[in-house]
Amino acid sequence: AYFIGKLMGKTPFSPTSPNKTLEGVIGGLICASIIGTILGVFVYSFWLSLLCSFFVAIFAVIGDLLESYFKRETGVKDSGDLIPGHGGVLDRIDAVIIAAFVMVALL
Repeated sequence: AYFIGKLMGKTPFSPTSPNKTLEGVIGGLICASIIGTILGVFVYSFWLSLLCSFFVAIFAVIGDLLESYFKRETGVKDSGDLIPGHGGVLDRIDAVIIAAFVMVALL
C-alpha cells in the first residue's frame, strides 16, 4: 500500500489520514488479498481464502482510520514516544488490532 500510494497516489482517501490515497488503499487491498489467498489455500479453498483475506484487509484499513480519527479528535499528534518517528506504538499496530479480531471471527 505504501509503495503503490507513493508511486501512483493522487486521490486523497480520508480527511482523518491525509497522507493516505485511494490508489494506495486499493493497492494494499489487492496485495493483501493475493498474499492471503496464496497462504490460505494450503488450509482453505481458494475462494474462502480470497474472501477472508479481503475482509481482513478492509478491516485493517478501518482500524488504521479509526486510530487516526481518535488521535485527531483528541488533538494528539503521536500515540506515544516509545517508537519515535512514526506516530507511536498505536500507529504500528492500529490495523492489526481490528484485523486480528476479524480474522479470529472468520476462522
